[in-house]
Amino acid sequence: QLQLVESGGGLVQPGGSLRLSCAASGFTLGNDAIGWFRQAPGKEREVVLCITSGGGIVVYADSMKGRFAVSRDNAKNTVYLQLNSLQPEDTAVYFCARPAGSLCSRAAVYYEYWGQGTQVTVSS
Repeated sequence: QLQLVESGGGLVQPGGSLRLSCAASGFTLGNDAIGWFRQAPGKEREVVLCITSGGGIVVYADSMKGRFAVSRDNAKNTVYLQLNSLQPEDTAVYFCARPAGSLCSRAAVYYEYWGQGTQVTVSS
């Protein structure tokens, strides 16, 4: 069974950091690409970034460049999303997803497997 499970979310003050985890099962994460998305209540799901099967990183929003980073631990079959300098606008449920064809894309429609999401709340 293909499965993605996010964890690591929580409550953090503005300027703080969190590291989210995306644990994969049923496939080898290191041979695939993994995208990160986020969705706030009442808003559309938006792409954050994507790590390619070759280890390249694509950041899709200028507001996230320099603040968010992604890494992979193949031994644990897990991808991590490092969130730094968090602001209230970053409050959302964060999802990891696997794209069809192992190619990064900014469009959610190309991602066929999704985790349940983990809540990130940035508040004083």
